[in-house]
Amino acid sequence: MNHKYEIIIYWSTDDNCFIAEVPELAGCMADGINYQEALTNIQVVIDQWIETAIELKRNIPQPKGKLMYA
Repeated sequence: MNHKYEIIIYWSTDDNCFIAEVPELAGCMADGINYQEALTNIQVVIDQWIETAIELKRNIPQPKGKLMYA
């Protein structure tokens, strides 16, 4: 549970909660009623994402660190 993937956390007015996304892991997202809960939840989801990828024999991207956005 000590992964080094970049996590983006932002407030969603539509969902009325914080959203956490991991851009390097397609579809890897979680939410929480506060920032810390979103961070805790995304760490669990990252583990589940990786476990599922292993079970399905899919490629697991290596963490790249800080991503650059336009």
